[in-house]
Amino acid sequence: MSTNKKKYKDVLKELFSLAIHLLIALGITVLFITFIAQKTVVHQTSMHPTLENGDHLIVDKITYRFTDPKRFDIVIFPYKYAEKKNTYYIKRVIGLPGETVRIGEDGSIYINDKLLEENYGAEVINYNDTLWNRGKGEGITLGDGEYFVMGDNRNNSVDSRFDIIGNVTRKEIIGRAVFRLFPFKNFGPID
Repeated sequence: MSTNKKKYKDVLKELFSLAIHLLIALGITVLFITFIAQKTVVHQTSMHPTLENGDHLIVDKITYRFTDPKRFDIVIFPYKYAEKKNTYYIKRVIGLPGETVRIGEDGSIYINDKLLEENYGAEVINYNDTLWNRGKGEGITLGDGEYFVMGDNRNNSVDSRFDIIGNVTRKEIIGRAVFRLFPFKNFGPID
């Protein structure tokens, strides 16, 4: 066999090997993003002060395959009316399945008529805000697999108080925000 043919075969073997390795890496990446975690970017201030516009986050997509969301988890779910695919909301879980969530006239949140002890809200809810009416008066009772979510920036958040979002179902929740990648000054786990 001539040396040119041997070199040609060696180059083909190397290219074939490289292509196989790239396909395996691509497959692992797709599986990782689909089932384990994904990166997302915050594009609003509804989760201020916990999350800020421009924060780059890692979303854990595997935990909720084995457990249900817990109160105060920060979850992401798709925006149903988005013009662009892969547009998500990011909010904090406030109410769990079977609970009744009510917002008092003083802006306090009640779960089954018990005051919710929490410190995530940026401010007291403006009860007189005429833009929303879910959760006032008698409150909202969540069905099986339904969650009531709110942004931490309570008076500047479109969340479960609005019909456009309403109660978020378990099936809609993609995962929970667990880690901030950027900005580097806030690098680390999300509380």
